[in-house]
Parts: sequence; C-alpha cells; structure tokens
Amino acid sequence: MVRLEYSQIVRRKLKKLRTELTQNYGEHNSKKIMQNITKGIRQLEIFPQSGTRISSQYDIKCDYSYIFVEHNYFFYRIKNKNTILILEMFHEKEDFMRKLFGIVTTSQETIDYWAE
Repeated sequence: MVRLEYSQIVRRKLKKLRTELTQNYGEHNSKKIMQNITKGIRQLEIFPQSGTRISSQYDIKCDYSYIFVEHNYFFYRIKNKNTILILEMFHEKEDFMRKLFGIVTTSQETIDYWAE
C-alpha cells in the first residue's frame, strides 16, 4: 500500500481549517468535513494516479497532480512507488497557478484562505 506524507504547510492549513470550521459550524460539522477530506485524500493510497496532472492542463513541465475535496485543491507528487507527498492545499477560490508557478489565470483578485 502507498504511504501518504503531508508537508508542514498542509498540516498547518488543515489544522487552521478545522479550527475555523469548528468555530463557524460546530464540532459535529467540522468533524464530518474533515473526515470527508481525509477520506478523499486517502483514495490516493489505492489510486495514486487518480488526480489530475498539472502538465496535462497547462503548458508546464511538472510532476504535480491534484485532487479536489470539500472545496479545496490538494497538490501532490508521487515520490516513489510507495510514497505520495501531499505538498500544498488551496481553497477553490484561490488562484493556485499564480501561487505555485507565478502564472496569472484570472483577472479577479484572489483570497488567501489559509494564509498565516
């Protein structure tokens, strides 16, 4: 089975998300959403290639892929045949291409949802 590793950035963002969800929607709803996120990400253990490759959508040479779970994009890289590294997390309203690669894909002002 494939092992998942989370970057410190993703760990911090998930912790912040859980705190905000608990404050805004209560412990029960927060727990449910976080379980959905965990379940969605853990699908990569079974289907590591199931995400969308960045290079297939944009003219960028990159080994990153992403999955979309509960209004968030999770970017990952297959480190080796046994390990997937979850590198970054962005809310669906964030311009992840600008933040990851400096490429502006929208003329709208974007929001840093999980910024420190």
